[in-house]
Amino acid sequence: MSMRRIFLLVMLLLLKAFSVLAQKLIPEFELASSDLTAQLQPRKDTNDKNCALVKVQFVGEVLDVEGNVVSPLGKHNNEVWIYMPQNSRQIKVITKNFLPIMVTFADFGVEKLEGNRTYVLVLNQNGNTVQATEPITQSTVQQKPTTTSLSSGTSGSTITIPVKDGISIEMVKVEAGTFMMGHTAEMEGTGFDSKPSHKVTLTNNYYMGKYEVTQKIWNAIMGLNPSKVKGDYLPVSNVSWTDCQKFINKLNNITGRNFRLPTEAEWEFAARGGNNSKKYRYSGSNVLSDVAWFGEINKDSPHLVGSKKSNELGIFDMSGNVYEWCSDWYENFSEYSQTDPIGAVVGTKRVIRGGEAGQYRNSVVSHLID
Repeated sequence: MSMRRIFLLVMLLLLKAFSVLAQKLIPEFELASSDLTAQLQPRKDTNDKNCALVKVQFVGEVLDVEGNVVSPLGKHNNEVWIYMPQNSRQIKVITKNFLPIMVTFADFGVEKLEGNRTYVLVLNQNGNTVQATEPITQSTVQQKPTTTSLSSGTSGSTITIPVKDGISIEMVKVEAGTFMMGHTAEMEGTGFDSKPSHKVTLTNNYYMGKYEVTQKIWNAIMGLNPSKVKGDYLPVSNVSWTDCQKFINKLNNITGRNFRLPTEAEWEFAARGGNNSKKYRYSGSNVLSDVAWFGEINKDSPHLVGSKKSNELGIFDMSGNVYEWCSDWYENFSEYSQTDPIGAVVGTKRVIRGGEAGQYRNSVVSHLID
């Protein structure tokens, strides 16, 4: 190859690289008021004050961040976590294949960051997000899952859906897959209604709520808080299956989404860690106290959501805090394989999962405790 041809090839490569770098990212920034990460995983600034946390969601590589940043940066799936002192006002993000972007928070209605609060910065390519139609499911005792058009990602990736008054809901992606539902080899002491185990295939991706529905979210939607033990970031309790349907309908009207409760199969697959499962006995660990509030530990009172370890997908409290409603009518398990099961056609009891030992399939994960 002649030197001239080599030079032209290098020129073409440089021009191509420049054309990519010349593309500009379009930012979206907001307070994620229902995200407790900044409180549950705090970091101090040089004045010993708790920082704010900015979660940068970007499908690509973030090379560096400039501004009033408390190092180091954290990488979690498709997010880069940036801790910043309170009162910070802007940040510069440098990515691999795009022009550096300066984000001034006031442009998005946030004059300055507050300590102990979590914010989400989404960087879109050319202002367009990748869309994929997938059901979204809010897991939790009483939170209603949903169906909606959302950004794509791998199992365990998260999205944030604004609700109202600065309140949002974080959802975790669960990719379609096949698993053994009910009593499996790693389980001990399960109840009669976890048997027989049987093969279940879920053919659609869906999203589950990262946390149980908090009292703050419930109150914002319903205008009341039925929980006996009060606290904004405690899970809502003392709600019936019918109450949940009313909550979901209002939530859908406000957000324009299609939230719903998960089927029991969707709940159990997510609790087991989906396709990321490490086959733990409980949802995220073989040690129950790592991931759940129960029995003498629970003392009949709910605890701050997300205060135990998450499971393999990054979902919290599926082994115990408060019980979690599913959409299904209760019925006994069958040994036959099923695809996208939705439970009995009619019945007298709805399925409850999670929590401490109790009625129905009150399981620690997919594993029931007596």
